[in-house]
Amino acid sequence: MTEKYILAVDQSTQGTKGLLFDSEGRLFCRADRPHRQIISEKGWVSHNLTEILENTLDVCADVIKSAGIKKDQIAAFGISNQRETTAAWNISTGLPVCDAIVWQCGRAAEVCRKHEDEAESIRQKTGITLSPFFPASKMQWIMENVPEAKEAAANSELAFGTIDSWLVWNLTNEHAFKTDYSNASRTQLFNICDLKWDEEICRSFGIPAECLAEVCMSDSIFGYTDLGGLLPHTIPICGVLGDSHGALFGQDCRQPGLIKATYGTGSSVMMNIGKEMLISDRGIVTSLAWGRKGQVEYVFEGNLNYTGAVITWLKNDLQMIKSAADTGSLAEEANPEDGTYFIPAFTGLGAPYWKPDATGMFTGITRTTGRKEMVKACVECIAYQITDLVELMREESGLAIDELRADGGPTGNSYLMQFQSDMARVSVRIPEIQELSGMGAAYMAGITAGLYDEEEVFTKIQHSSYSCGMPEEIRKEKYAGWKKAVERAISD
Repeated sequence: MTEKYILAVDQSTQGTKGLLFDSEGRLFCRADRPHRQIISEKGWVSHNLTEILENTLDVCADVIKSAGIKKDQIAAFGISNQRETTAAWNISTGLPVCDAIVWQCGRAAEVCRKHEDEAESIRQKTGITLSPFFPASKMQWIMENVPEAKEAAANSELAFGTIDSWLVWNLTNEHAFKTDYSNASRTQLFNICDLKWDEEICRSFGIPAECLAEVCMSDSIFGYTDLGGLLPHTIPICGVLGDSHGALFGQDCRQPGLIKATYGTGSSVMMNIGKEMLISDRGIVTSLAWGRKGQVEYVFEGNLNYTGAVITWLKNDLQMIKSAADTGSLAEEANPEDGTYFIPAFTGLGAPYWKPDATGMFTGITRTTGRKEMVKACVECIAYQITDLVELMREESGLAIDELRADGGPTGNSYLMQFQSDMARVSVRIPEIQELSGMGAAYMAGITAGLYDEEEVFTKIQHSSYSCGMPEEIRKEKYAGWKKAVERAISD
């Protein structure tokens, strides 16, 4: 019998990956293409949508060629995508009306200020705090500043969406205009209780509801594609997830209480809280994990601005280390009794404190504090920040958390991972594969297509793990010291 494969793309902020998984769910081959980061003189960040589409098709061709397989061996297609980046295009011409506005772009800040009186109502309906980070205000900005968008909307020819919708529309032969529940829940236009576009919020932001995509289960058949003629026949696109949600699924966090942390430049901590919506008032947001088998599941999420970026700062700006790999050995060699803490509030503190005016600081330095101790404090601040979110999610959900599933480059730092396990009172599990977002979309597609057995495919991935071993009295003392250091940073 001919081997079948699942093809997935992970369309991220920096580039696009093509990922090929075999019939056992193992990563078989990978290809990458970067795209331009278009930054204006005002600091606005954009992406060229045509470039992203072309790169998506190119990485699919690249990965099939590199793998040396026949094109008719591809059984299904999955998509994971950068979430809040906002696309707008004319459905008659098929052309973008402007470049995509990237999630990190703050050009819609003034738009958000117009909606401050509605902020709490919006949060209660959408689960997320009013911010230019999300597509609602970006879409209003486009309507107010891009004449082509206003004209297309007047002619019922405008499509607004996240990157998944742009790709699905272009890749499917039938031009399916669809999105999934995970991406819809991050637009700040979708009512996560009623599970539909919220008409009142759409009106408030001036977004015609007919410009928004049909919201589907993440395991739906979104349409059929031959990838622009690359394949000899069409295959279903049957797994679509926002990237953090893809990583949650790839980490097999399918049950309430399972939690993952992605360690990157910043970090995303996401916890499956089940089929009932919970809204926290303590600095974490609620979104939809996904829609599967006719039901949706919810998540708590907290985002941190500076985790891996702290290590980059140590290397490039302070020149205290030559490479990121140095941090583990220096932290190990540091005086374990040293009480130095570092608060990485370079641009304020994110979740769960949300203090935009806080500034970074070292505290607890003594005459015996040296380079190694300062590096140790910078490494430990990553684990402390993750622990803040794990502890809060424990309290807000009422669910036990015994294991943290971790991914991202910094997971290679054994000192950090052991310290994380000790501080959060969890075992830390790290998969051998790091392409969790794309893997989640591929597994969703493979399960939907019938190539993967859901209960078996997740057992194929090998993991390493760390177990907490620090005495509880010492752990409490260290974590209490972190909390005091944060209070100093906030009060200053």
